[in-house]
Amino acid sequence: MTSSKIAISLPKDQLARVHREVRAGRAASVSGYIARALEEQEKRESLQVLLRDLIEQYGKPSAKDVKWAERALSPLRG
Repeated sequence: MTSSKIAISLPKDQLARVHREVRAGRAASVSGYIARALEEQEKRESLQVLLRDLIEQYGKPSAKDVKWAERALSPLRG
């Protein structure tokens, strides 16, 4: 993938957080952190579209279905 360089402005507290993440080794660079955050946002938006489409097609899940999903997914949350 080709990269392009841009300049962005962030609030000081957000920039400090990004630098902490880089120093802690949880991000390779400021650019890497921002790219990962954008990728995660794109995934969330994609899942929201999928969920909306499923609800349009099948209707909202029942309370019973939601409880089942919570039980089934709880081990995955840690």
